[in-house]
Amino acid sequence: MMIETDRALSPKLLMGHPAPELKVQTLSGNTWSLAEQTPENYTMVLFYRGVHCPICAQYLTQLEQKLATFEQLGINAIAISGDDQDKTQQFKTQANLKNLTLGYGLTPEEMRRWGLYLSKGHFEKEPKLFSEPALFLIKSDGRLYLADIGTHPFSRVDLDLLAKGLEFVIAANYPFRGTE
Repeated sequence: MMIETDRALSPKLLMGHPAPELKVQTLSGNTWSLAEQTPENYTMVLFYRGVHCPICAQYLTQLEQKLATFEQLGINAIAISGDDQDKTQQFKTQANLKNLTLGYGLTPEEMRRWGLYLSKGHFEKEPKLFSEPALFLIKSDGRLYLADIGTHPFSRVDLDLLAKGLEFVIAANYPFRGTE
């Protein structure tokens, strides 16, 4: 389903269907491609606002502290923003991130393809255009399983609740939801 406005086209992603294509550069110097991921259960793609967002730094620090929990559940994680390489490196340093894979350079077109909400910068530290936070889980076969798309910096999935829920979901082979 496409919703057309005077500003942009925005897809409504459908659970159980293939995730949109996604390729980004990472701070490790590699190109990360969703199509090349082979997790035991899910790939977690977390979109964050960028270096200007202190809530993003807190959230990604929490995610890094829980990476081992998610890895034990068979989940690989990446966090991606529209920031360039220098700003992403600055973000990594400021947030003291060591193990979380950080992707950068997401374009507005890619943000829209994933159905992310975009905001114009209103304050000095904000970029001209950036995405609001979102978290997706993609099954190992490339189908979307979960989407949580926020409109503000404080609209985030509780990572403890997510981990607990995924323990149940994986053990029960829980079906796709939101498909009707």
